[in-house]
Amino acid sequence: APAQTAPDNTGRNVRDRSGDTLTPGDQSENQADLTLTREIRRELMADKSLSTDAKNSKVITINGVVTLRGPVNTVKEKSTIEAKAQSIAGTNNVDSQLEVIRR
Repeated sequence: APAQTAPDNTGRNVRDRSGDTLTPGDQSENQADLTLTREIRRELMADKSLSTDAKNSKVITINGVVTLRGPVNTVKEKSTIEAKAQSIAGTNNVDSQLEVIRR
């Protein structure tokens, strides 16, 4: 069997350090923003249908706008996370940058 190699995340890491994308360090300390992030996180963690990758998605809230980032395994997971965030933050207050890594 061919040896598996670890994925190379170098490009993604460079992108995240460039300042052009949000990272968890950008999370607002505003109480309302922290509450939105916490509520969305709770919903993700409580959903037994989500993979570990999906549960580890980044949830970053700034001025009431929630940004979702990270890899998920399926389109269904992506949709589920987006729906949960929209139900809590509002449909127009979610910027999904989730990436499907499997089909």
